[in-house]
Amino acid sequence: MCGRYVIARTPGQLALPFDARVDDSVGDAVGPSWNVAPTHTVPVLLERLSEDGQLVAELHAARWGLVPSWAKEISIGSKMFNARSETVTEKPSFRSAVAARRCAIPADGYYEWKAPETGKGRKQPYFAHPEDGSEIWFAGIYEWWRIPEHASDAVREGQTRAGRNAGGDGAAGHWLLSCSILTREAPSPRDENPHLAQLGALHNRLPMGMTRDFAREWIAPGKDKAHAAALVERAVAESLGVAAEWQMHPVTTEVGSVSSTGPRLVEPLDTLL
Repeated sequence: MCGRYVIARTPGQLALPFDARVDDSVGDAVGPSWNVAPTHTVPVLLERLSEDGQLVAELHAARWGLVPSWAKEISIGSKMFNARSETVTEKPSFRSAVAARRCAIPADGYYEWKAPETGKGRKQPYFAHPEDGSEIWFAGIYEWWRIPEHASDAVREGQTRAGRNAGGDGAAGHWLLSCSILTREAPSPRDENPHLAQLGALHNRLPMGMTRDFAREWIAPGKDKAHAAALVERAVAESLGVAAEWQMHPVTTEVGSVSSTGPRLVEPLDTLL
């Protein structure tokens, strides 16, 4: 499970490795955050057809927590910030998105909470991040949702687009762009790789990171369900190699409050795992 993460890099830094265009939606809506939570506005990398018919990588602003196109209420997205890789191609909430609308969601690292060995007491948050300080590209999916008038007040800055941008159907009104991060079963706490063993002892789910090269393949649009299923299988398999380069350390419990932010949240505590 991944319910909080950090993204402190600028849109330009994120777009550069992919020669991506930064969409106007990003603007001031996507700034550095050391405590991203569901419903917040986040950057996502996706690939779409330009007006001249060319595939172009773009960095967009999206709502974290996928709202399916058929949803009646925006609130459904607050519980759909993660998608299980084992069922993502079958579950009605996610299957159409993973088949045709895949994205890469950048992060500097993510938080996870570990219960005390005794099972009693307060959980301790940890920050997991690449050992070399590079960024993570999580395997993600995105969706467009037409916003009814009664839901417009629940949408944050940067998360909406005019109808013509949502799949090119020219529909009137505004649309919400939302996303979800794929997760897989965590490695064994007894894994021979010490980084993977730590992650396995931390939680039973692991967000799926990708290399930049695989991220380019992942975001390529298409509607072939068999191809999408194969991509998911590859993403699951390759994610352990990516996570093997992550390290983790305990951090302040302040991260549990969505109102807390700033670089201090990722500073190590003087405690041991």
